[in-house]
Amino acid sequence: MRRADRLFRIVEYLKGRRQVVTGDELAAEMEIGIRTIYRDIADLRTSGVPIVGEAGLGYLLSRDYLVQPLMFDVEELDALALGAQMVESWGDPELAHSARRAFEKIAAVLPEALAADARQSAAYACASRDALPLTIDLAALRRAIRSQHWVDIHYSDKHGHESQRRVRPLSLVCIAPVWLLAAWCELRQDFREFRIDRITRLTITDEQFEEEAGKTLEDLQALKR
Repeated sequence: MRRADRLFRIVEYLKGRRQVVTGDELAAEMEIGIRTIYRDIADLRTSGVPIVGEAGLGYLLSRDYLVQPLMFDVEELDALALGAQMVESWGDPELAHSARRAFEKIAAVLPEALAADARQSAAYACASRDALPLTIDLAALRRAIRSQHWVDIHYSDKHGHESQRRVRPLSLVCIAPVWLLAAWCELRQDFREFRIDRITRLTITDEQFEEEAGKTLEDLQALKR
């Protein structure tokens, strides 16, 4: 994580808390050492962020430090809350954590009345027993999609036939309870969608691919229109 992103996350995390947050809690949330937290807090204070407290006792962001409130109606808040819960229900642990954190950021900058509405949504999503067990790391696969790294997979089709493929990973698609990997398959020289639960082994290579006309996500989406 870039340092600038981490500093932003520290402020957002403190903004969403009305009680003192310990340095150890911040370090665990940011997945960094406690000494780095102490340095980051000092730098944020130097830049004018009104954080009160000290090492060993904890930190609190002054309530005077506000951003312009976000304005949503109750239907929009229900949609946001439901969407975050669905990601928690169907996503991998890293994505689920990000969904919770994103919703906390939204709730933290809402006026009190709207924040209460956000936390008491009229719609709710919970985990389903139909969710399929996965043997691969979806978070790592998402990173490979963003960084455009070639991926090698061992795949078992619906008949149990095994094959090895090298693919350009383009997107993850959730059609609950199934996750799909949309990709360009080098073996078939065509687009393919692989069920994640049928990928028995996945290796993210060190090689990156360049975008080529006819092999991009936009090209795949155009075919589906």
